[in-house]
Amino acid sequence: MSYRPPVAEMAFTMRHVAGLDAAIAAGAHGDLAPEDAVAVLKEAARLAGSVIAPLDRAGDRYGAKLTDGKVATAPGWRTAYQAFVDGGWNGLGAPVEHGGQGLPHLLSAACNEMWNGASLAFGLCPLLTAGGIEALAAHGSDALKAAYLDKLISGEWTATMNLTEPQSGSDLSTLRTRAEPRGDGSYAITGAKIFITYGEHDLADNIVHLVLARLKDAPAGTRGISLFLVPKILPDGSRNDLRCSGLEHKLGIHGSPTCSMAFGDAGGATGWLVGEENRGLACMFTMMNSARLNVGLQGVGAAEAATQRAIAYANERRQGRAPGSAEGSSPIAAHPDVQRMLLTMKALTDAARGICYLTAAALDAAEGPEGRAAHDRASLLTPVAKAFATDIANEVASLGVQVHGGMGFVEETGAAQHMRDARILAIYEGTNGIQAIDLVQRKLPLNEGATARAQIAAMRAVAEGVLKDGHAGFGHTAARLRAGIESLDRATSFQLAALRSNRPEEALAGATPYLRLFGLAQGAACLAAAGLASSRALKEGSDDPADSARIALARFFAENLLTAAGGLEQTVIEGGGFVGDAAAILAV
Repeated sequence: MSYRPPVAEMAFTMRHVAGLDAAIAAGAHGDLAPEDAVAVLKEAARLAGSVIAPLDRAGDRYGAKLTDGKVATAPGWRTAYQAFVDGGWNGLGAPVEHGGQGLPHLLSAACNEMWNGASLAFGLCPLLTAGGIEALAAHGSDALKAAYLDKLISGEWTATMNLTEPQSGSDLSTLRTRAEPRGDGSYAITGAKIFITYGEHDLADNIVHLVLARLKDAPAGTRGISLFLVPKILPDGSRNDLRCSGLEHKLGIHGSPTCSMAFGDAGGATGWLVGEENRGLACMFTMMNSARLNVGLQGVGAAEAATQRAIAYANERRQGRAPGSAEGSSPIAAHPDVQRMLLTMKALTDAARGICYLTAAALDAAEGPEGRAAHDRASLLTPVAKAFATDIANEVASLGVQVHGGMGFVEETGAAQHMRDARILAIYEGTNGIQAIDLVQRKLPLNEGATARAQIAAMRAVAEGVLKDGHAGFGHTAARLRAGIESLDRATSFQLAALRSNRPEEALAGATPYLRLFGLAQGAACLAAAGLASSRALKEGSDDPADSARIALARFFAENLLTAAGGLEQTVIEGGGFVGDAAAILAV
C-alpha cells in the first residue's frame, strides 16, 4: 500500500492541540483562515500521496549512483522534485521579500511531515535547504542574500550542511577544514567532509554548501570555527573546486545520496563568509535548530507510514480465531495483542505529532507579542520534539515489522524499509543523547527553570480539563495524566537541583530517561487536549467517529503508555549510581 497523508488528523492537531485557531483569532497570521490552512494541507497531500510516495520503493531499490563525480538519483525523482518546486512548496514558510509565501511555521511543519511520510529519502533534500535558508536569512550579508536566497527559497537551488569530518563526529572542536582569505572578499576552502546529505545530485542546477572551516590563527576548539557559503557553481557559471568523492552504502534511506565531499583539490574552493569570523557555530546552530524540528517531523512521517501499512496488513491477514468471533479465522487486527501493538503505534505517532506541532506553533508565537517567552518555549520543546519523535519512529517501525510477522522480515511488504529508513533519525542532526544533554543542561535552566515550569503548568491545565469534562470514554485518563505530570515535576526539580549544586554527572546520568518522561507527559497532554476538543464537538452534536476515537486513544495512551512515568522518575532520581561503577563494570 502507498502512504496516504492523514489530512483530517493533521488539521485537527494544528487547530485544537497546537492552537492554530486561537492564533488566527488573535490576528497572529494575517488574513489566513483555518479553512485556508486545510486547503493547503489537501493540496500538499495530493503531491505527497500521488507523486512522491509511489517513488519511495524505487528510491530504496535503485538508490543514488555516483559516476565520474556525478550523482544520479532514482528514476522519477527529478520529475517529482520539479513538481515540488513548481508548486511553490519549498518557499511555504520562507520570507515574502525573497519570494517565499510567509505562511506559519506550523503549516510548514505539517507539510514537512507529509513529504517525509511519503519518502524520507526525498524529504531530506528540502529539509536541508530549509535550514540553509534560515541560516543565510539570519546571518548572511546583503550581497549573499541577493545572490542566493531567492533561488534557494524557490527550490531552483538546494543547500547542504557541511559539519562532520572523518576524524570528528559530533565534537567539532577537532575540525580541520581550512579557509584562507584571498583579498577580494572571498576565501579558499580546503578540506574534507563526510555524511553530507544531498552533497551532490541531479535534482537542481546548483548546490549551495554551508561549510564550517577554520581561519589561520583562529582560536582553538569550537570558538575558532567560521561558516562559509561555498556553491557548486560560481556566479560566473564556472564549476567550483569541490567534488563528491564517494557515496555511503547505508542501512536505509537509499534514495538520498550521502556524500563524502572534497574541497580544494586544485588550490581551494571559493567561498564567502557567513556571519562573523570565528562565530560560525552560532550561525550553523540556526540551521541545526531548524533541522532538528524537521527531523522530528521526519520521525512523525515515518511512524505514520509504518502505522498505516501495519493497520492495512492486520485487517487483511487472517489467522486464528479472535475471542468472541464466530468465524473460523479472524483478521489479526481482531486479536487483543495485535490491537495493543497497533494502538501503541498510532498513539505514539499522534503524540509525537502533537509535540512537534506545539514546537512549530511556539516558533510562530515567538515572532509576535509573546516574543521571548515563546522563543524559550520553542527552545525547550525542540530537543524533546527531535528525540521523542525519532525514538518512537524506531519503536513504531519495529512494531510494524512485528505485526507483519515473517512477512515483515522480508522486503516484499515494505515494512522492513520503514525500520531501515527510520534508524538514522535518532542519530543525525545531533544524536538523541545529545538532545537529552541539551534539554537538561541548557533548556531546563532557562529563566531559572520558569520555562519548564510553565510548560508543566500547561500540561496540568489539560489534565484538569479532562477531569472536569467527565466524558466516560476518558476512563482513568485524568488520574494517569496527573500522576505522570507530577512524576515529571519531581524529576524536573531533581535535575535543576543537581545542576545548581554543581552535580552535573547526576543530571546527565538521568538525561535520556528524563527526556523520555517529558515526551510521554507532553504527548499524553497533546492527546488529551485533542480528546477534549472532540468531547466538546460530541456535546455539540458531532457524529464524526473520529471524535470518539480521539478520546479512546487518549485513554489508551494514559492507561497503557504513560504508566511508565513513575519508573522513569525513579530512574532519573535514583538511577545515576552507575556513573561511579561504569568504568569497573566495562573493564571486566
